[in-house]
Amino acid sequence: MRRLLACVLATAAVLLAAAPADAAAGWWRPAVGLSWQMQFSGKLDTSVNAQVYDIDGADSAGTQVAALHKAGRKVVCYVDAGSYENWRADAAKFPAAVRGKALDGWPGEQWLDVRNWTVLQPILSARFSDCKAKGFDAVDPDNMDGYANDSGFPLTAADQLTFNRRVADLAHGLGLAVGLKNDLEQVRALQPSFDFAVNESCAQYKECGMLAPFITAGKPVFHVEYSAARCPTAAGLKFSNIRKKMALDAFRAAC
Repeated sequence: MRRLLACVLATAAVLLAAAPADAAAGWWRPAVGLSWQMQFSGKLDTSVNAQVYDIDGADSAGTQVAALHKAGRKVVCYVDAGSYENWRADAAKFPAAVRGKALDGWPGEQWLDVRNWTVLQPILSARFSDCKAKGFDAVDPDNMDGYANDSGFPLTAADQLTFNRRVADLAHGLGLAVGLKNDLEQVRALQPSFDFAVNESCAQYKECGMLAPFITAGKPVFHVEYSAARCPTAAGLKFSNIRKKMALDAFRAAC
């Protein structure tokens, strides 16, 4: 009997060791079709009837996250990952060498040299850890497509893939789900590393079909348009569609 028990325990240990890391990690895996709200400015309105809230991580308190959880919502932590913002509390941690050209239309923001993981990893790790400490379920890392923009650095598609996967691994290592923001050209390659997608204006630019790999994989696409005229284009795609104002305040309409 003792020998049999030892054999069973040994087999169990082997099976556990062989289990995928993500099975043990247990981060949230959202389903297709969840309703959502995105608010980055103004007083947070917690009364919106949405299953998922995407809010600014640095500007939000753990008590707000807890209140949303109490109301049955999941909460996503917006974090700028691929660009520098000069008003953030940790702005001084970004050396000039990793800050490139300004983002068109976004004062105070500059593209980052995503090849320099040695500099960026501890900054992003601290930001994601703050999200975790506040109780967030996931992170929404923004500006994950610097290679496709005039960043001031000779970034390649391969550089971007490496950075984006590192960001996903960093989030998962903390037990947080992670979304792919835009970067439509690399969706097929990156979908396996991400738990959902967040997209702005794919209907406006006639790009929504590029996000299909997420839906096929059973992962949601949280999609926002800024014009009511564009909303019908997104119908039937199984996306979680909303319409917002560019201010990204509490206003939310069906799309």
